[in-house]
Amino acid sequence: MPQDTLKLPELSLVLLIGSTGAGKSTFARRLFKPTEVVSSDTCRGLVSDDENSLDATNDAFDLLHYWVAKRLKRGRLTVVDATNVRAEDRKAFVTLARQYHCLPVAIVLDVPESVAADRNRQRPDRAGLKPHVIANHRRLLRQSLRTLKPEGFRHIFHLRGVEEIDAVQHIVRDPLHNNRQQETGPFDIIGDVHGCYRELCELLGQLGYVVEEEPVQDARDLGVRVAWNCIPGLRDCANQASEPASQVPIDAAHQPGMPFQATRKVIFLGDLVDRGPASPQVLRLVMSMVRDGLALCVPGNHDIKLLRHLNGKNVSHTHGLAETIAQLEAETPAFKEQVRLFLDKLVSHYVLDGGRLVVAHAGLTEEMQGRGSGAVRNFALFGETTGETDEFGLPVRYHWASEYRGKAMVVYGHTPVPEWLNNTIDIDTGCVFGGRLTALRYPERALVTVPAHEVYAEPSRPLHYNPHRPSSSADDVVRALGGNPNEENSTETRTTESALQSAQQQHDDLLDIRDVTGKQLINTRLLNTVTVREENAVAALEVMSRFALNPKWLLYLPPTMSPTETSELPDLLEHPAEAFAYYQRQGVARVVCEEKHMGSRVVLVLGRDEAAIQRRLGVVGEGIGKCYTRTGRNFFTDEALEKAFLERLRGALTAAGFWDKFATDWVCLDAELLPWSAKAQELVKSQYAAVAAAATAALPQAETALAAAVARGLAGADVLLARTSARRAAATDYADAYRCYCWPVQSLDDLKLAPFHLLATEGHTYFDRDHAWHMETLRALSLADPGLLRATPYRVVDLTNPAEIEAATDWWLALTAGGGEGMVVKPYDFIPKTGRSLIQPALKCRGREYLRIIYGPDYLLEGNLERLRQRNVKGKRNLALREFALGVEGLERFVAGQPLRLVHQCVFGVLALESEPIDPRL
Repeated sequence: MPQDTLKLPELSLVLLIGSTGAGKSTFARRLFKPTEVVSSDTCRGLVSDDENSLDATNDAFDLLHYWVAKRLKRGRLTVVDATNVRAEDRKAFVTLARQYHCLPVAIVLDVPESVAADRNRQRPDRAGLKPHVIANHRRLLRQSLRTLKPEGFRHIFHLRGVEEIDAVQHIVRDPLHNNRQQETGPFDIIGDVHGCYRELCELLGQLGYVVEEEPVQDARDLGVRVAWNCIPGLRDCANQASEPASQVPIDAAHQPGMPFQATRKVIFLGDLVDRGPASPQVLRLVMSMVRDGLALCVPGNHDIKLLRHLNGKNVSHTHGLAETIAQLEAETPAFKEQVRLFLDKLVSHYVLDGGRLVVAHAGLTEEMQGRGSGAVRNFALFGETTGETDEFGLPVRYHWASEYRGKAMVVYGHTPVPEWLNNTIDIDTGCVFGGRLTALRYPERALVTVPAHEVYAEPSRPLHYNPHRPSSSADDVVRALGGNPNEENSTETRTTESALQSAQQQHDDLLDIRDVTGKQLINTRLLNTVTVREENAVAALEVMSRFALNPKWLLYLPPTMSPTETSELPDLLEHPAEAFAYYQRQGVARVVCEEKHMGSRVVLVLGRDEAAIQRRLGVVGEGIGKCYTRTGRNFFTDEALEKAFLERLRGALTAAGFWDKFATDWVCLDAELLPWSAKAQELVKSQYAAVAAAATAALPQAETALAAAVARGLAGADVLLARTSARRAAATDYADAYRCYCWPVQSLDDLKLAPFHLLATEGHTYFDRDHAWHMETLRALSLADPGLLRATPYRVVDLTNPAEIEAATDWWLALTAGGGEGMVVKPYDFIPKTGRSLIQPALKCRGREYLRIIYGPDYLLEGNLERLRQRNVKGKRNLALREFALGVEGLERFVAGQPLRLVHQCVFGVLALESEPIDPRL
């Protein structure tokens, strides 16, 4: 580098080392961002209001170490501005650098003692500095120059004198070798090859590459070349070149020495060699692809062991190395040297696609990703062991993926126990042991596999043995990958949104309280971030821990529903005109008006059989489904009635051909279960019936007394009598109102289910379908069992057509006059937006008599209605939007196969928001 430039790793802990007065703070301000510099003087000032207070040094350095640790944890370059001339002071920083897997760098500012002393004399705040301090600093600095490298500093810059220090004008931040975030793919990531050259060529062919062997002209030639051909059969999986594949000759796809223009790149996950029949051929192919820019490769532990052998180290020739050495005996010394140099340059792992993808041979924990240290390299090569051995005498590996919480998808191999788990996937499918060779297409999340032609090596333990998932077998894995274990030579390509899902379910038995306590910021597709306050999370935790179902059933909680704005019409709080006007203002052209059933809102999760529930939800021994309330509680208390209800609903789905039509073995429905009294019987008795009984018993007696008072001519008695008579009539109307929605439930025949949203099936959510589609789909389902299922009456209304608006209003008047609750007005599209803004997914418009139940018998009496018109629906609407976004997000996460904790985060968020102080009558 030029003398005016220092080159530092982009992620490093930089210690400025020099005596007081050496110019460290000036150097730091000149060359680094203010936020990157952590100064001991600043920390003294923060804890004591005096940057020169020596008695605050201990507290100041406690703060400084904490500050540095937080920056390193977040992967930010950090500069420590302190004297740092004592080895014991530097040791704490080197320890922090190792803890956070970044490189410690020393920049020594070595100025003469006279310069430092003169600078301190010019600073009023250093007037009391004793002369021997600088001399001691200089002595310690000279000692440090001999020990910095043994202390662990990977880069040391010794700037001698003021001229060398002032000459530095630039700091170059050198990207770490593992930083490939600018490469966005698409990628084809291939698991452990282990010398299976024939299978590798077949797999590359399936992926759309052409492998051509070519004559060797000189020692540099590898004798094989790969080109991207993009065969037509994979056009749906691969991003295409700008020209059709048929018009791009193989020779034109890439010429050696020219920039490679393929739209995809292969990533090899290491363990190229050992155990298999053709390790040199595999090396030739991979080295050729890396050389030509068509591939990246990370090393495996077998590759590094071979490297040590090629470097002349004494290594045991076990676990297949002996076979590789024997195969290499037929190769030229020049080729062996090429292999040695290739393996020596391999980087432990790569971070790709803006940090969304990490590839490493044995995987990598979140805190190690994008870092550079010996510990990172060891983990990437070997994983982590517990120190124990299993029944086969092999080390037991720490199952890091079961606790993974990172945002990056980690793709790895190393052990042949393939599984999706917590946004990680192991794609080692044991080809060398007679299994398969597998590639993951990214970002498509599709697996492509080819079977092994034979068993090249006997595994030390059964293939795909997984102590964390003892029910797994080789056949299970083949099926999960889309294959048929009975077909020896089949090749499959399969999208894997739910592939290997059983592994995830096996590890979703417990939820971590830390995932749902405290303030939560939940990212959603529809509203970016939804905030859940800590106090609301506490309330939700109480409900979930005491009353809710097994969380594995809770795929979705429905949102609250906002009412219309308050009507100004006489004797009315709500009217369809306000709902229509709202959506017209939002630019919605069509709405769907659905009859609002007076029942209990329920969510139904139902499987074709118990095996389907176990496979997809990981629930064992709890039946074929659940019917639960908006708060996640089981709707039924009678187990026999619940079982009969679910079996009859399953029978209706089967009779309607639902399972085959939607290619699924499970379903999630949003519905109303009638009668209201089936769930609210105690509420009816203790609250509504008690009020009506008290009123009808007491008010007639009050009327009699007031009538006598009127007869005696008491002043004001007539007014009280009129009001009491009105209250008695209102109490009668109140009783009639709730009785419309109550009837005895003595058997299954007394229940009615009115489904109105088909939420999800295997691999699909239906938020992209309009409400009319949902209504018609569920109407067809209802015909299969009209005794249990009730189709919801609805109509589509064109908001630009006054006649249709008038007809819908008349329909609402007829519904409410006949004792109905009212209707729900929804935009035609399930997820309604105006521009980029989400608007209300539904507005409820309830009838005059029904609102007596909500607001009490007297709500229409003089004075009461005027007061109620002041209600504010803004908070309710905001709540409805947030809950809707969380509900959609949670179900989409489940269908995409994400971990239960991420699904439950959204479900828990809906329940937490329910504890916000919103008027429950709205």
